[in-house]
Amino acid sequence: MRLPTACLLLTCLSAFAAEPRKNVLLLVSDDCGTRMGTYGGPALTPNIDALARSGVRFDRAYCQYALCNPSRTSFLTGLRPDTTGVYDNAKEFRKVIPDMVTMPQMFKNNGYTVGRIGKLYHYGVPKEIGTNGLDDPQSWEQVWNPRGRDCDDEDKIFSIGVGAGTSADKAKGKTGQILVGSGNYGGTLSWLAAEGTDAEQTDGKIAAQAISFLQEKRAKPFFLAVGFFRPHTPYVSPKKYFESYPKDKVELVPDPTADRASKPQVALSNTSVANYGMSEDTQRTAKQAYLASMSFMDTQFGLVLAELKKQGLDKNTIVVFISDHGYNLGEHGLWQKRSLYEDSARVPFIIRDPDVKTVGQNTKRITELLDLYPTLADLCGLSPDKRIEGKSLRALLEDPNRIWANVAFTQVDFGAANRDATFAGGKQKNTPARKVGRSVRTERYRYTEWNEGKLGLELYDHDGDPKELTNLAKDPAYSQIVAALHLKLAKGTN
Repeated sequence: MRLPTACLLLTCLSAFAAEPRKNVLLLVSDDCGTRMGTYGGPALTPNIDALARSGVRFDRAYCQYALCNPSRTSFLTGLRPDTTGVYDNAKEFRKVIPDMVTMPQMFKNNGYTVGRIGKLYHYGVPKEIGTNGLDDPQSWEQVWNPRGRDCDDEDKIFSIGVGAGTSADKAKGKTGQILVGSGNYGGTLSWLAAEGTDAEQTDGKIAAQAISFLQEKRAKPFFLAVGFFRPHTPYVSPKKYFESYPKDKVELVPDPTADRASKPQVALSNTSVANYGMSEDTQRTAKQAYLASMSFMDTQFGLVLAELKKQGLDKNTIVVFISDHGYNLGEHGLWQKRSLYEDSARVPFIIRDPDVKTVGQNTKRITELLDLYPTLADLCGLSPDKRIEGKSLRALLEDPNRIWANVAFTQVDFGAANRDATFAGGKQKNTPARKVGRSVRTERYRYTEWNEGKLGLELYDHDGDPKELTNLAKDPAYSQIVAALHLKLAKGTN
């Protein structure tokens, strides 16, 4: 017996309505540059590498501000720092845009179970671990703030000298001095090869809580954001991870003296004395500790993904891995973040959508962390806040080699207050005049202006100079390129 047309239509509509909505698992690492194996780096990161093989890897993805709070605020709201007004590690975006619907808030408003574990919005590290930090309560239904033994072992942590990097301290022979238990960890190079197990560390507890969340049986789809603290300084991880990187095998960046001499002085502000004046041995120890922390984080990352698969949730869950910004490990004599060079501005960015068929591919098209919000909204069939300034990357997920005209904008401000100061002694410095750097990255060039060019210009041709060693801004042969990128930077949007 044939069903009436109306019944067939109702049956099809019911089947469509019953189709489950996709979950989202957002995994965020703190201060993590593109040094994992899948990006050709030295870090041993088998779990992140495996995710890249099962998803799409974005090879040229960039943060909007190379500092934690401004960057995290940007990708969680879909707005550029000049719109949020957040340029430092202390300001809250709700004081500027109180009614903004953030990315997790969009999911919450559409009936998802929305949870946060660890650091998503800014925390001062390590002092605010275990607290809400600068969290946004409107974004979440459930929050967890694990705290591990890394916070209790602070008296054992090694840190470079409190005054490392200043001319006065260098003259006194104190630059690069290693101290133990100095209490100054958030903005200096600090590390510890820890006793005990992974599970005792904060990131281990974050992974355990994420596993517990995934084991719960729930009727609604979920959006779960998991924010690991490592490899943010202090670089703390169990000893076994340090053993994976013999110190005598750790490679250093060549002497940056000539490189630094070619650059505007303001561009080197975050490490005013090259490498903080550290000896090569200390540099190797710091880099060893950073890579160890990356591997430790990757192991916790893998535990979460293993549980997702064990529960059968991988078949209907979009998985995203990003970091808030990149990280310098001696490039141009710089360490940590807050620079406008490739190592600080470029971020790891991997998306695995079970409905996308371009498995294991990568794209060299220019993308921004700002694009994450509209992309997830598009993939999940939701409507983001109309004010967002990013662009959905769905088309690149479906065809990673398609024509893509985007550029990426990154900025820093050395006049803004900075709660996690990277200045000498970790103490906040108030600069009378702001020193603002703005950079635009195309597929071939990076162009940067400092105070609209008054403090310096930079141009690097990545086709022949991927390490950004030769500043071409004053080369007459590139004057037309400089003029065109100046206009693009002035426009400030794709």
